Amino acid sequence: MSASKSTRARNVFDLLLKDSPTSVTLRSKNPILLKLPRISKIAPMPKYWLISDRDKNAIGQGMNNGGLTYWISDGDDLTNIGNWKKVTANQFQSLLAAASDQFPSLPPGQQENQCHVTILVHGYNVSFQSAASFYQKLCSRLFDGPNSLGLCILYDWPSLGSILGYEPDRAHARACAGDLTDVLSMLFDWLVKKQAAAAKDPDEACKAKVSMISHSMGNYVLQKAMAAAWTRKNQPLLASLLNQLVMVAADVDNDLFDAGAPDNGDGNAIVNLTYRITALYSGRDAVLGMSAGLKHFGTRRLGRSGLAHDPPLVTQLPATDNVWNVDCSSFFPKTVSGEAIHGAYFETDGTIGLMRQILRGIDRGVLETTGATKGKAWP
Repeated sequence: MSASKSTRARNVFDLLLKDSPTSVTLRSKNPILLKLPRISKIAPMPKYWLISDRDKNAIGQGMNNGGLTYWISDGDDLTNIGNWKKVTANQFQSLLAAASDQFPSLPPGQQENQCHVTILVHGYNVSFQSAASFYQKLCSRLFDGPNSLGLCILYDWPSLGSILGYEPDRAHARACAGDLTDVLSMLFDWLVKKQAAAAKDPDEACKAKVSMISHSMGNYVLQKAMAAAWTRKNQPLLASLLNQLVMVAADVDNDLFDAGAPDNGDGNAIVNLTYRITALYSGRDAVLGMSAGLKHFGTRRLGRSGLAHDPPLVTQLPATDNVWNVDCSSFFPKTVSGEAIHGAYFETDGTIGLMRQILRGIDRGVLETTGATKGKAWP
């Protein structure tokens, strides 16, 4: 971005954040529903979005006792917290609503081109700096330029950033799930209200699809958060929270979605709150082989073995038809080690392209027929 554009964007952020008559449009009982059309025309909305559960001004390794903090940025090195601007929850919500309202309004037949508000949840052994770098790289691949899918929000939970931190990280993952539940519940309420408004006036329809990409142990955070959100919202059946959920190298039980499995209550919640769930896995993933040995007493990992049953087991028909998986082993050259494969999904053109098409909502049959689910690098 040029210096003039960057300065102009920062001035708009300052305008939004001060307590003055010019910012009165931000104060509302339902701030997330605000459109802010006048302000949205002045300058671009934030490019980068962060919801942090970390202490020490969002860069620590412990949970923040004061709750979630919210940040926006327009670029530069995101691993430097000084390049982020802290905002309140209401300000973050209002900016997010305004940004999504800038998305193009498309007819139903063009839903594959509809923009996304996507939440990215990182995995185990990730510091703030690593999470920010990971997020910025993914944004450059999927959420930037003329082919951008929309905007992406990093949900940064306090992984210890240490190989020896697996067990403490799992405890942190469980603890952070409640805070992610709050975020998901807020988004659900927003979507339901937009749905009700659209029934009265089609011009009020939400212009964004809400999706999520979760990696490794971040899927465990997601699992517990979705289960809590499902309970909190009284098990809703008439509205989906997530349009697309992409579970990458998921460190969760591979029978999660099978009736009768220990965690199937969580799996059932995810199924009912999501339009489509895609698990990307590889049997060559050595990290998840270690995970099963450390904690799970032989229970296979979804991100290493794929679904235990495809389609998942049910107590009565119909079958669960919105869950599928893709073996991504063929995308990774033999030179990529088993440990490196765990994160290689985000470095490999083939898997990045697959994620793009999945988020677009391309039918799984089309993806399989066109060869999008098969790479040529291995064996």
